[in-house]
Amino acid sequence: MSDVYFIGAGPGDPELITVKGQRLVRQADIIIYAGSLVPKAIIEDHKEGVEIYNSAGMSLDEVIDVMTEGVKNNKMIARVHTGDPSIYGAHREQMDLLDKENITYEVIPGVSSFVASAAAIKKEFTLPSISQTVICTRMEGRTPVPEKEKLRLLASHQASMAIFLSVQKIEDVVLELVIHYPKTTPVAVVQRASWPDQKVVYGTLETISERVKDADITKTAQILVGEFLGDEYEFSKLYDPTFTHEYRKAKYEC
Repeated sequence: MSDVYFIGAGPGDPELITVKGQRLVRQADIIIYAGSLVPKAIIEDHKEGVEIYNSAGMSLDEVIDVMTEGVKNNKMIARVHTGDPSIYGAHREQMDLLDKENITYEVIPGVSSFVASAAAIKKEFTLPSISQTVICTRMEGRTPVPEKEKLRLLASHQASMAIFLSVQKIEDVVLELVIHYPKTTPVAVVQRASWPDQKVVYGTLETISERVKDADITKTAQILVGEFLGDEYEFSKLYDPTFTHEYRKAKYEC
């Protein structure tokens, strides 16, 4: 058993936290949750007497102080992050500080907003003959990105792309993408995927900026880009009756 559990709460729908994550939230003596993004319904099923902290207004040192003090008092801590902690979760720095204190921890993965967004629009990122690669990235802002990961360079692959934390710069995003993607490339912007007030806007690189503005989407949104959003693709070989694999022999040949 660990002292601290970093738990991916999922994209917003309280039913999209994992069974394990939900169980640990229920068992925790201390819950530290990202209140600006994690709905309170995720932690409502806590036990009596639990200490609850909203990390939205806390610094890294304050979060670690709560953890270290809790561990000293033999309390189990649930550190609840939005989506999956490994994607823009800023939990690495917390884990490194816990290592210095010899505090044990475990990471419980969660459903990321980029896959929740694909589910919301009923699309698949990886389609045969279209794209077998998904690029998860963000536009440079107050947090810089490495030079080799500039959006225009990643766009050169014309792969399926999920762009985080960038909708407020949608015009700049488009300018970077059209260097390599055709202007007719389909785009979907999904705000607050899986939440009751989820909003979806469709367009192309030529039209999406205006449509996002018209929809008043300024934050908490995924920008999905690529031909996977279209309707032209080849069927997968996995269920092709002419294709033999380890678990099935082809029924006939073309």
